[in-house]
Amino acid sequence: MLSAEMKDLIATFPLGFVATVTPDGAPAVSPKGTFLVLDDQTIAYSDIRSPGTRRNLTANPAVEVNFVDPFRRMAVRVAGSAVLHPKGSDWFIARHPEWLNSFGDLARRIGFLVEIKLRSAGMIHTPPYDDGVTEGEMIATYKAKFAEIYP
Repeated sequence: MLSAEMKDLIATFPLGFVATVTPDGAPAVSPKGTFLVLDDQTIAYSDIRSPGTRRNLTANPAVEVNFVDPFRRMAVRVAGSAVLHPKGSDWFIARHPEWLNSFGDLARRIGFLVEIKLRSAGMIHTPPYDDGVTEGEMIATYKAKFAEIYP
């Protein structure tokens, strides 16, 4: 389900914008910066301090996540069902070393690992690609814009 291009984008830009539904039916989006691709149909992130997202997923495990490459102006959109694995659970103990390897000391503060079993995944391309803009041109444009913001 996840293509090599999608996996590469998530690995390079592991900040995912997680969309959930609150218990009263309102949409909620929260960024999570510790995503890992576990396999072609599974991604996961660490919950360090996300009680609202955790509450939402406990009530309704449906989730959508977007990952954005701000230079190529491409994104990955995935949807699936979340499973919360608390610290000390077998799944947590087995998988936690992956977060230690990727995120170092930050991983010691993880209270839950949130596994997302995907039901869909797709790439999103910004409209200028439809007009013939190349990836190289897009990268050059946004490198220049970011250089102005952060000289």
